[in-house]
Amino acid sequence: MATAYVIIIVLTVAANAAVAVADLVRAEFVLANSAAVGVPRSWLPWLGALKGAGATGLLIGLLGLRPLGVAAAVGLVLFFVGAVVAHVRVRAYATMAAPAGYLGLAAASLALTVLR
Repeated sequence: MATAYVIIIVLTVAANAAVAVADLVRAEFVLANSAAVGVPRSWLPWLGALKGAGATGLLIGLLGLRPLGVAAAVGLVLFFVGAVVAHVRVRAYATMAAPAGYLGLAAASLALTVLR
C-alpha cells in the first residue's frame, strides 16, 4: 500500500500544481471551462491558490506531516465536489471530465492518507 500511496499522492500533487499554474496564467482552456460554468475571471487567482495550497499540503503530508496531508486532501475533495456541482448546475457535462478526474485523485489521496 505504501507504493500506491506515494504514486497517488505524487500524481495528485503534480496534477493540482499544474492546473494551479494554468489558473494563475489564465490558460485558454481554463478561461473556456470557467466561462462554461459562470466562474468570473477574477476568481481564477484565488482558485489557483487553493489548488496550489492543496498540492503543497499533500506534499508536506507525504514528507511526514500527516495531519496537514489529511487536511489538504479533505480541502481538495471539497473543492472538486464544488467544481463538479458547478458543472452539473449549469448542465456543462461536456467539460465535467476534468473536475471529476481531479475529484477522483483527491478522494483516492484522502482515502490512502487516512488508511496509512
